[in-house]
Amino acid sequence: MDKNTLLQRLADIEWNDFEVKKASSELPKGVWETVSAFSNTSGGWLVLGVSQNDKMFEVTGVSNPEKMEQDLITALRSRNKFNVLINPECKKYTIDDKTILAFYIPSAEQKPVYFNSLQNTFIRTASGDQRATDYEINVLLREQSFGIMSEKPVEGTTVQSFNKSSYKSFRDYLKRIIPELPYNTLEDDEFNQKLQLVKDGKLTYGGLLFLGDNVEILNHISDFRVDYLEIPATSYADAEPRYTFRIQEQENLWEYYFVLFQRLRIYADNPLYIGDMGIGHEDSKQLDALREGLINMLIHCDYFSPMKPRIRVFTNRIEFENPGTLPRPIEELMKEDVSIPRNPVLAKLFRIARLCENAGYGFDKMLVWKKETHKDVIFETSIDKTKVTFMLKDGKLDMSGGEETTGKPRENTQKTHRKHTENAQKTETFILNLLKTNAEISRTQIATQLSLTEAQVIHYLRAMKRNNIIRREGSDKGGKWIIIHR
Repeated sequence: MDKNTLLQRLADIEWNDFEVKKASSELPKGVWETVSAFSNTSGGWLVLGVSQNDKMFEVTGVSNPEKMEQDLITALRSRNKFNVLINPECKKYTIDDKTILAFYIPSAEQKPVYFNSLQNTFIRTASGDQRATDYEINVLLREQSFGIMSEKPVEGTTVQSFNKSSYKSFRDYLKRIIPELPYNTLEDDEFNQKLQLVKDGKLTYGGLLFLGDNVEILNHISDFRVDYLEIPATSYADAEPRYTFRIQEQENLWEYYFVLFQRLRIYADNPLYIGDMGIGHEDSKQLDALREGLINMLIHCDYFSPMKPRIRVFTNRIEFENPGTLPRPIEELMKEDVSIPRNPVLAKLFRIARLCENAGYGFDKMLVWKKETHKDVIFETSIDKTKVTFMLKDGKLDMSGGEETTGKPRENTQKTHRKHTENAQKTETFILNLLKTNAEISRTQIATQLSLTEAQVIHYLRAMKRNNIIRREGSDKGGKWIIIHR
């Protein structure tokens, strides 16, 4: 922070990362609370020698800056005051012939940071220092395992703890979509170890979450689920009924991903183009942005929090919210696209499946939504959660119906019905193109290539047969598809 920046900030109200304190000859009261608060959140500047009255600032200066600087640094680095070593950045300014000291307190890697006792743990909220609650202290304690929990073996699990169908689906997916992948040639045991699905004969937490049997997951991670709600209003208070669609619980994150991604297709405009070879493809920029929001939530979620990851679709926005704060300030992560995943094993698994390109936060990919729709993407974080909000293109979108619909019919569902019809037609076109290129293609192959579940493929194929678009000749395994007309 240079002198001009300091003066500019003094002319404004205190920021979340900026705290001034009057200090003449000794360290002021409350300085340790501020150090703790900055260390436990996103870091910030502690400025000594400035007093504040409401929104007005007065430069008072410090009388012995060398001693005050030494006293503060000694306390932060001695371990006699704080439970961890704190290395501040120190600046000295002269304004109106008065000396001001500024100390940048970084966000700590090991949290919670407290002085004297655990009860003296503070966090930064609304430009103020607040004593952390027991819940917030527990959140900070869990942050100590940031980046390492997904690699830990889960006691009491074996390879039998995998969901067999999910495991087979994952391996088949890699072989069909990425046939050149070296992992495809490995036997299961070596495959599991290379991808960190298994360690020391036990599933890792990443392997359990990604491909585990749901009963096994719930034995070790209480109330595991990913919530998805479509709410027919701009808030819960205005919604009647409370929601119009909610996905059913799935076995694991691999199953959740495909169900959630397919549902999110409804909210992205993906124009269909037919290439020179007569093969259709989508302009999927909007859908890719939503996919990145989904992957970001699943990779960086704190699955041990009492909160649960959830997607809420209101009539004017889509919210991806997951428990767990970011490892660094949002501005820093957006600037550098730092790759620090909370769950590295999950990041690796999604990346290998080419469902995301890297293990970072993908802010640039999510921001494509704003370029394509001219609607904002909003990033928010607090001590215990992170939220990414995609504002919807037309600001209003009717929603209706699904496997878990409730309440009375809505008055205006024409737009939603039309949207569902358009998506169904697109999917049928893609299926037809696959059948044209390979009449013997299986339902599983169609599902993997179109990011659908096999049950969804069966639904589409039955509808297309019923409408005399296609028919099947021969058995399920040795037969082929015949296109009647389109």
